[in-house]
Amino acid sequence: MKALIFAAGRGERMRPLTDATPKPLLEVRGKPLIVWHLEKLAAMDVREVVINTSWLSVKFPEALGDGSDFGLRIHYSVEGDTPLETGGGMLNALPLLGDDPFLLVNGDVFTDYDFAQLPREPDGMAHLVMVDRPREKSRGDFCLDDERKLHDGGEDALTYAGIGVYRPQILDGWQDVIGGAAGAGEDPPRFPIAPILRAWMRMDAISGEHYQGDWTDVGTPERLVALTG
Repeated sequence: MKALIFAAGRGERMRPLTDATPKPLLEVRGKPLIVWHLEKLAAMDVREVVINTSWLSVKFPEALGDGSDFGLRIHYSVEGDTPLETGGGMLNALPLLGDDPFLLVNGDVFTDYDFAQLPREPDGMAHLVMVDRPREKSRGDFCLDDERKLHDGGEDALTYAGIGVYRPQILDGWQDVIGGAAGAGEDPPRFPIAPILRAWMRMDAISGEHYQGDWTDVGTPERLVALTG
């Protein structure tokens, strides 16, 4: 199994810390956020990792090299000056990921979730890890039913943890879902993954699980301090 780490964001809310350092390279408890992910991926026998980059993209190979220090082979999917968002970033990385399901993790989350617990073959197009809605969010993302299927909205909606297993085929026909949205007609295309997920949810093709352990979206300096204090 290969893995994709989303690391292309600008990290606006984390400024000025991210003016010179991409958010996934900020340190938490003695090592960069992204290194926690790389070590966990290596421990579960993932050997190839794709990291998508945009803001300060040169900083990643400078810090991580080719991945050999972690027992990995790292490929960099460089998106240019403007990030391609989650859907476009995934589409741009697919040639490096191949045809099999891949593990995906956001580079700016910190968690003790064990990636080895994820299914190697999702039941449907994707399997997502969900967490309780953080206090800073006004609403959740998706609801999890008793059959472990995810659905859009609802009062008891959980928050997507930025961790999951995806089939590359989830992006088949993405143009039909995204339509003429801003960025979709660019080369390479720029679009979010959320509408794609919702479209597959309507066909009961997205499964999930509710994780109640430690998880933080490290989106602000305050949350970073809370983790390191």
